[in-house]
Amino acid sequence: MKLLLKKSLFCFCFCFVCCLFCFCFFLVAYLIIFHILFVLFVWTYWKSIFTLPVQPGKKYHMSYADQERYENEERPEVQRQILAEIARKLPVYTRTGSGGIRFCDRCQLIKPDRCHHCTVCAICVLKMDHHCPWVNNCIGFSNYKFFLLFLAYSLLYCLYIAATVFKYFIKYWTGELTNGRSKFHVLFLLFVAVMFFVSLMFLFGYHCWLVSRNRSTLEAFSAPVFQNGPDKNGFNLGFVKNLQQVFGEEKKLWLLPIASSQGDGHFFPMRALCEAQNPLLANEEQWEDDGIDEEPHDSGEASSLAIERET
Repeated sequence: MKLLLKKSLFCFCFCFVCCLFCFCFFLVAYLIIFHILFVLFVWTYWKSIFTLPVQPGKKYHMSYADQERYENEERPEVQRQILAEIARKLPVYTRTGSGGIRFCDRCQLIKPDRCHHCTVCAICVLKMDHHCPWVNNCIGFSNYKFFLLFLAYSLLYCLYIAATVFKYFIKYWTGELTNGRSKFHVLFLLFVAVMFFVSLMFLFGYHCWLVSRNRSTLEAFSAPVFQNGPDKNGFNLGFVKNLQQVFGEEKKLWLLPIASSQGDGHFFPMRALCEAQNPLLANEEQWEDDGIDEEPHDSGEASSLAIERET
């Protein structure tokens, strides 16, 4: 009898310790995952806000002599020639809708490829994507990776909160929660988490599509114009290389808000140059693009539909 009681007591203690261990394990795991997502969320949000947009270098600014010569000239065709002469020394390949050099009269500089003037920040931003009111900053070459990671970790953070609160939401409907205040907190927290999750899901999905095609938001609405005309796939190098343009070649840095984007924001590889170096690759990419992103066959119609807006 005593032996049976000892065995029962031992089994009870063992089960109690196992349950306590499992409870502590899941509680610690929950707290660790929560704080990891929270730290990454705050870190990427901080980097998106306080990483200043990069402006074009000094070599893209007009000298005092060229600026004076350009402003004193009243004939538009001569002004275009002056800009063309200055741009010959620069790696500039995109053009305006009329075929001229992209020039910012407010910043007095030749615009590098994919550079646009932000009317809110009052500066020209390298590879400008858009001006985001949620971070009160211009999203461009310097912080586009941080912005994408901010959307991703915000999405995971909201999903994690909604998933962990959902069981308490079920208890609310089944009447297991008796405290009125806790009911309001559970409903409010679940509603906010789901609402932000849905909105962020569409925004993050759209930017993932842009990254896969190597386009900015501005380029998605208005195709960049090259010397041969508008081409919305002008910077599309393929899925892997497009990812490397934003996140870099070091995969261990992809998920961290650390600057790793390729280049300096002034020049970007173009599909036309890659095709010229590898004709076989050009044919394969052309076959892949057929039926997906077809350009209008009428050149006049294409020019009228895809004139770039200088912003």
